[in-house]
Amino acid sequence: MHGSHKSVIATGDDIRSILKEGMARLRAAHVPSHTLAAEVLLLNVLGRDRAWLYTHAQDRLDAATSQRFFALIARRTAGEPTQYLTGRQEFWGLEFEVTPAVLIPRPETEHVVEVALERLGSRGIQIDMATGKPSPTLQVADIGTGSGCLAVALAHELPHARVFATDISAAALEVARRNAVRHGVSDRIHFVQTDLLGDPRTTPGQSPLFDLIVSNPPYVAADDLARLAREVRDHEPEAALVGGETGIEIYTRLIEQAARSLPSGGIFVVELGWGAAAKVEKMLEQDPDWVHIRTTDDLAGIPRVLAAEHV
Repeated sequence: MHGSHKSVIATGDDIRSILKEGMARLRAAHVPSHTLAAEVLLLNVLGRDRAWLYTHAQDRLDAATSQRFFALIARRTAGEPTQYLTGRQEFWGLEFEVTPAVLIPRPETEHVVEVALERLGSRGIQIDMATGKPSPTLQVADIGTGSGCLAVALAHELPHARVFATDISAAALEVARRNAVRHGVSDRIHFVQTDLLGDPRTTPGQSPLFDLIVSNPPYVAADDLARLAREVRDHEPEAALVGGETGIEIYTRLIEQAARSLPSGGIFVVELGWGAAAKVEKMLEQDPDWVHIRTTDDLAGIPRVLAAEHV
């Protein structure tokens, strides 16, 4: 055993049997990735890692620990997402707290960080490679920050950045603030409750101009909500999902606000909803203020991120 942590005793079923039973219950309920979900929930209850789990598969669990595990299994079979049950999700190699107040960070959203860093180029390097002097402070905005995953990841990658992160939800901002503290970047992120970017004349702490604006906005069409997986539809915050009747209304507002808040050479990077790429691209192409407009596919080949530069 490691230290004084005692999650196992000599009575009850062994870990392997309990894990198999958990997997079977999830499989019977047609839970996606049932094997992984059962493992993650058991590890959460035990406070252990996978390596420990498989070297202690024959250890026996006490009844109270088993009950806690099967209570989580029951909640997962009823549709609650694993991440809300554990309170954790990894994003950009960092562990984030998640609660039902925030959207669960998706792997596809990591493309927003990738594209933003790529577009910044040398501006994203803390030291000017030509002069050896510190680069100017970057002003970054994350609109609709949710868990803070984009704001925190960018602050982590850009030590010379100051990030302005907004959300309409006070509860989401509380989660985002805790995530900023967890990763040691809270001194460089200014969180504000406002709709999208707000009004720079009335929003405290907001820079009038940003070098980079990123957003993973609500982009599900209102009529499509009922067709989403029950884990998403019934448990994730609707305000973070639905972007209007067609799902693209929010992009019109985002583009207008970004155009007002980016100087010449400023960069706009936004996540795209299913089927939105051509429409959002057209919005930017019809406006002479935007150049270098390009979409990036995710690993499934779906256009996921759109980036443009302000003239």
